Amino acid sequence: MSAARPTAAPRLSGALVNLVTVAAGAAVANLYYAQPLLHEVATTFTVGTVAAASVVTCSQVGYAVALLLVVPLGDLRPRRGLVAGVYALAAVALAACALAPDLWLFELGAVVAGCGSVAGQVLLPLVADLAEPARRARVMARIMTGMLVGILLARTLAGLMAEAAGWRSIYWLSAGFMVVAGLLLWRAIPVERPRPHVPYWRLVGTSLRLLADEPVLRRRAWQGAWSYAAFTTLWTSLAFLLSGPPYRYSSAVIGLFGLAGVGGALGANLAGRLADAQHGSRTAAAAAVATIGSFGLLAAGRTSVGFLVAGIVVLDAATQALQLTNWSVIYTLRPEARSRINSAYMVCYFAGAAIGSVAAGTVLAAAGWGAVCALGAGFGVLAVGTTVLDRRRPVAARRSAVADRPG
Repeated sequence: MSAARPTAAPRLSGALVNLVTVAAGAAVANLYYAQPLLHEVATTFTVGTVAAASVVTCSQVGYAVALLLVVPLGDLRPRRGLVAGVYALAAVALAACALAPDLWLFELGAVVAGCGSVAGQVLLPLVADLAEPARRARVMARIMTGMLVGILLARTLAGLMAEAAGWRSIYWLSAGFMVVAGLLLWRAIPVERPRPHVPYWRLVGTSLRLLADEPVLRRRAWQGAWSYAAFTTLWTSLAFLLSGPPYRYSSAVIGLFGLAGVGGALGANLAGRLADAQHGSRTAAAAAVATIGSFGLLAAGRTSVGFLVAGIVVLDAATQALQLTNWSVIYTLRPEARSRINSAYMVCYFAGAAIGSVAAGTVLAAAGWGAVCALGAGFGVLAVGTTVLDRRRPVAARRSAVADRPG
């Protein structure tokens, strides 16, 4: 079948926004299926808390690697084929996770599944390219809401599937999701205009150079990394809290706690409106402070489910609001290099996630829930530090030859 000739400026249709929203949510969900199941994974493979928590870290490491090595390709190759290939990779890796007989094979599958789950980050710059500037943040907020819903449903669906058909069943189900999403996106993504050729390793290298050349990007990446470290600190350790005394909840009930984060969807949409109205700086500061406060509620949630749910709502809303605000800022820096901008930012973001999950598993095993909450609040303090620095020593975007001369 011959490809249609690219138009001068493909438009972002409502149908494509809806499809991308659902597909991006399905892709990012792959990173979170294991979180409510860690106690069952530990039992199946006869390992301890730290070893089981490493499954989450493996997914995040794979995701970070793909952010660096795959996402920049969106500035070089047509994103339709790139997206379809990434979804196919995710489907194969998820099937391997479902079949893994040993923990190390399951961890290997999680790394590759993390790589394949990067599809949403390939799609976001495409949406930013096609959206009208005046409504870009709001459109991106919709995509981000879809990704958040994917995260929430991942935990809930994983818990329910584990209760009904065993914890491995969710990986078979998601593999099917990936196949369907890849095929639909292949048909729906518009043909893009040709772009200048850039050698692959130079393309990857410019993603990292952008962190050095763009002080705004560097600060937002730092802030996002510590915010997400706090987020993964909670979700890596929560299943162990809820499966033990005093709660002793089943996998299905533990999964339902993911729905408490629905406030994050509200936070993302509100942040999108505020960003379009040029209130992004205040929104970021408020979200960073709320991150710290959420862990006070979570600490009280050691024996009170009400405080626990309140802390989850506040933390999810703060994390998503800060993420959306950061995206609305960094996508204005280099319109011709949005995939590489996103790659540089998200590598830092998920490096923070890996740090948070490793630290949470270690701290939980050594010192308990109170220490985990202190750890998360500490990451929040680091995120607040960036907002203070922005007020005291503001920086402006700086252009260099990194993205202006792609060849």
